[in-house]
Amino acid sequence: MRFYFLTLFPEIFEIYFQTGMIGRGVKAGLIDYTVINIRDFSGNKHHKVDDTPYGGGAGMVMAAPPIVAALKSIADLGTYPVIYLTPGGKPFEQKDGIELSEYPGIIFICGHYEGIDQRVIDAYVDLEFSVGDYVLTGGELPALTLADAIARHIPGFLGNSDSLAEESFESHLLEYPQYTKPREFEGQEVPEVLLSGNHDAINKWRLLQAETRTRLKRPDLFEKYQKSLHNE
Repeated sequence: MRFYFLTLFPEIFEIYFQTGMIGRGVKAGLIDYTVINIRDFSGNKHHKVDDTPYGGGAGMVMAAPPIVAALKSIADLGTYPVIYLTPGGKPFEQKDGIELSEYPGIIFICGHYEGIDQRVIDAYVDLEFSVGDYVLTGGELPALTLADAIARHIPGFLGNSDSLAEESFESHLLEYPQYTKPREFEGQEVPEVLLSGNHDAINKWRLLQAETRTRLKRPDLFEKYQKSLHNE
């Protein structure tokens, strides 16, 4: 899968794609990425890409021409969905990551200031997503968040398909508690059932823990889980 990032701050992306599982995915050829600096398409010597909003108001708005020129620099622009990160977008969910992982590539527009000219959204953007009910200084971190969530569903990325199936949100449940060595730490023992070797008992314990965690921490998610059981 290829990710395109249209941004004013290209340096943000380099370290991210060289480290951790994402970095391994790049080295393995599962992920490719291109960072496009919108300022390179400003058309003026000062690399200015924003201006005051029509109608007045605080702040600046990213102008349409540089963004569209940056988009059109992508040879296969029409092949990939264009995503704009904005607090007014649809809240991003696990199912969105699964669906988007089936595309050969994705284009992210990372906005700044008071946002981007609406004409870009109307003519070029396919999907608008939000990562939460709060405002960030730019769209780079949300774009990386989506890219990470999407990459996990690319075949071969995690290596172990069971890891993906057991993760939080895959079945509308938070993940069960995890433990590793040492067996005792600061007076706390690993639950005995995990040491029993009885896989049936372990699976039942994990399910109960996941249900309890979800009911207490995310009642909205637990409601979805209950509905899914009734629909089976």
